[in-house]
Amino acid sequence: MNIQEVARRAAVSTATVSRTINGSDKVAPKTAERVRQAIKELNFYPNTNARALGSGRSRLYGLIISDITNPFFPELVRSFEEIAVEAGQEIIVANTGYDPKRTEMCVRRMLERKVDGVAIMTSEMSDPMAERLGQNRLPMVFLDTGVAGLATSNILLDYSRGVDAAVSHLTGLGHERIGFISGPRAFESTRMRSDAFLRALRQQGIAIRDEHLQEGNNHIDGGSLAMERLLQLEERPTAVLASNDLMAIGAVGAIHGRGLAVPRDFSVVGFDDIEISASIYPALTTIRLSRREIASCAFRALYAASHDRKMEGREYRIAPELIVRGSTAPPRLDCKRR
Repeated sequence: MNIQEVARRAAVSTATVSRTINGSDKVAPKTAERVRQAIKELNFYPNTNARALGSGRSRLYGLIISDITNPFFPELVRSFEEIAVEAGQEIIVANTGYDPKRTEMCVRRMLERKVDGVAIMTSEMSDPMAERLGQNRLPMVFLDTGVAGLATSNILLDYSRGVDAAVSHLTGLGHERIGFISGPRAFESTRMRSDAFLRALRQQGIAIRDEHLQEGNNHIDGGSLAMERLLQLEERPTAVLASNDLMAIGAVGAIHGRGLAVPRDFSVVGFDDIEISASIYPALTTIRLSRREIASCAFRALYAASHDRKMEGREYRIAPELIVRGSTAPPRLDCKRR
């Protein structure tokens, strides 16, 4: 099956078939409908490479993420892909695994595939690699780490708003010793969330204890190990905020492993609101970041810039929301280590 047969069936030129496939507004609606009907009847599948050559666009967007094993990112990929498919676009996903060398390979892969734009949904993109994408005049959208400019947009996550709400919730319950489990401190996203936590404590007049600040690895085991260190303190926190839900789930497991209970002995708050957080026991109180909203902002920015690469990008702001569930409660009166 080829384009000539479609043209004969629709009684148009092959050029008209190509314009219809590429979404050109130069084809009359009735003619375009006749072409689409011929394509359907003949079970014709357009050659995407030929479409890219004809239109100058691949209709393919790149999506670079940090960690495919963290449910936050597959949920983001799903939302981005759903929006792209609705608009007749396709995506190619690359997972960096927080590895700079792998990130460089991901960038090279995007350039080789001639994508129309790249959504960089990781805070671990180095300046040289971002510049490499920019030198190719490729539309880009960053998560937290970019600067809006020519064909480049940035999505800001308002960490302070989410962390403030979590800390206010805990102090409202009566907690005065609040611990924090961060991700690896080398990551920009970790620094942003950690800074937001420390600011929130100061605003609430809560003392900052260095021993209550523990580093994890963004995974369940890291949250568990960090919580174990907190449990060994003479003066333990009565509540813990983790930098993501996976580490919060690890913290809950460590608490239960000591024969203690959440929230009776410790309150735990996560960050992200991945789907599983509502299904563990007790259901996790967490700070929700809407993957659908992030994906929608990222796609809109890329779609607009890929159709007009001289346009100025913009800055989007995503406001997190505190979701209160069963993992938080007032502290016990006898909450010091016995």
